[in-house]
Amino acid sequence: MPTPPRAPRLWLTDLPVLVVAAIWGSSYLSVKTIATGDTVVPLLVLRFLVALLPMAALVAGRLRRLTLREIRGGVVLGLILATIFLVETYGVVHTSATNAGLIISLTMVFTPLVESLLARTRPSAAFVAAAVLSVVGVALLTQGAGFERPGLGDLLVLLVAVIRAIHVVVMHRMKSVRRTESGALTFVQLATCLGVFVLVSPFSGPAPWRLAATFDGGQWADLLYLGLMCTVFAFFVQMWAVRRTSPSRVSLLLGTEPLWAALIGVEIGGDKLGALGMVGAGLVLVGTSWGRVAAGRSVPAEPVIMPVPETVNANV
Repeated sequence: MPTPPRAPRLWLTDLPVLVVAAIWGSSYLSVKTIATGDTVVPLLVLRFLVALLPMAALVAGRLRRLTLREIRGGVVLGLILATIFLVETYGVVHTSATNAGLIISLTMVFTPLVESLLARTRPSAAFVAAAVLSVVGVALLTQGAGFERPGLGDLLVLLVAVIRAIHVVVMHRMKSVRRTESGALTFVQLATCLGVFVLVSPFSGPAPWRLAATFDGGQWADLLYLGLMCTVFAFFVQMWAVRRTSPSRVSLLLGTEPLWAALIGVEIGGDKLGALGMVGAGLVLVGTSWGRVAAGRSVPAEPVIMPVPETVNANV
């Protein structure tokens, strides 16, 4: 009697995806380690150079097949993505790594809300409740040990969560890129980002090469980590995993990113949440997870071409 085929070992696929979620969660602390308010733009120039050089070699064949219409669509999305990276990096500089990682998870709540507004549909009661719970959690998270106004960094990261949601919805609805190969589309977006940062860099902080000359070994390690691990490696693991399991399973595993951000921020970065902050962090995690499930039940599943991180779950 023939032996039945063995079921695939899903943990062999799940483990690399969880590693990516942890890498993305750690990216906020890496940014805080090497970025200041004066070096955000030159740092982004260096980071995207590090990411794009190996990525160009990996997707060169696919780039030749892009149409002019697809390139234009990728550039539009890249301009939105550049805004995300700029605002998010400034936000992370002015808040804690833990706060940034948890607040940015509100993208999971804001995306279905933006989609509902554009489609003129009403979200389910369960989703609204999850959204309210998440927002209350963010309000408590930003208070630390006592009630005070949210800081500039918290507000910037909150704004980025909204812009991220807009980026995903625009990409989903833009017909010119709907069937574009995701590796080529990602490259066009990231190349557009690099172009924006290069144009802005003469007016913001030191020249990128001058900043690079000041880096020690640890700072170079952080830069390479952000460019190669948080961008190139994360993107290709995501693509590899989606082909071996379901997009929903990959999305669920990547949704653990805020948990890793909080764990790394507290244990390695030394962030102090306080009692209110801990309650808020818990509410954010519960609310965004609940919102993801509620949105999945009420919205038909459609294929969405996602960029890298960041990304791209556009992570800093």
